[in-house]
Amino acid sequence: MAKIKLDEEEKDILDSYERGEWKSVKNLDEEIEKHRRYARQTLKKDKRINIRISSMVLEELQTRAAENGMPYQTLISSILHRFVTGRLIEKQKSKNSFENDV
Repeated sequence: MAKIKLDEEEKDILDSYERGEWKSVKNLDEEIEKHRRYARQTLKKDKRINIRISSMVLEELQTRAAENGMPYQTLISSILHRFVTGRLIEKQKSKNSFENDV
């Protein structure tokens, strides 16, 4: 039988499952519907904004969005959503980093 290669995220999920950290929900259909409602509300785009950013930042956003196969506006919206929900994880910068001075 062929051995399946897992990436780091898949290994973490498998390890979590094997430690017994995954629990079944009592009302699966209700739980699925609840999360569908959350997703609809989260993805509902009912406001428009205009912002000015540097061309360098915009080009980097467009590049990263293309690497992830999405429009850059979607990437920006995703970043903002993760920020306001507290799920945006900031990378630690080195003490000697020029970026700390900017």
